[in-house]
Amino acid sequence: MLRRWKPNLYKEQRVGVFVDVQNLYYSARFIYKTKVNFLSILNEAVRGRNLIRAIAYVIKADVKDEENFFEALKSFGYEVRAKDLQVFYGGAKKGDWDVGIAMDMIELAPKLDAVVLVSGDGDFVPLIKHVKHALGCYVEVMAFGKSCSQKLIEEADNFVDIDDEPSKFLI
Repeated sequence: MLRRWKPNLYKEQRVGVFVDVQNLYYSARFIYKTKVNFLSILNEAVRGRNLIRAIAYVIKADVKDEENFFEALKSFGYEVRAKDLQVFYGGAKKGDWDVGIAMDMIELAPKLDAVVLVSGDGDFVPLIKHVKHALGCYVEVMAFGKSCSQKLIEEADNFVDIDDEPSKFLI
């Protein structure tokens, strides 16, 4: 797997962090059978730089302790954007924030030097290409390498593989 570990960081960088909570949740659950430490994720994403915004995108599914989880995210410093789980005729369910994440990143990018996308979803490849080339931001991706899109890794300026230090990023 292609990994780039020479991030172009300086403490004055204005950084925005965009976390696809469902993507991380399901990767941790299926790969490690555990949960993500979202405070460690945020600390690693920021790495001493000037945090402008950290947004966690969640799906409300009316499950036990959901509100406690959302409150914990807020206490870590995330803005929580929540959307209801869609249930279709026939029982199919859908819940994703791809368009919302894309819109927020594009709208906030002019106020940022670096963006950190915390997701392994390959659907974001055109987004990070646009943010890099049209909007001029340094783009980092944080995800589980085992479940991350290779094209997403290749397009990012830097990739942080959560699989390299699972004890740091998992509960």
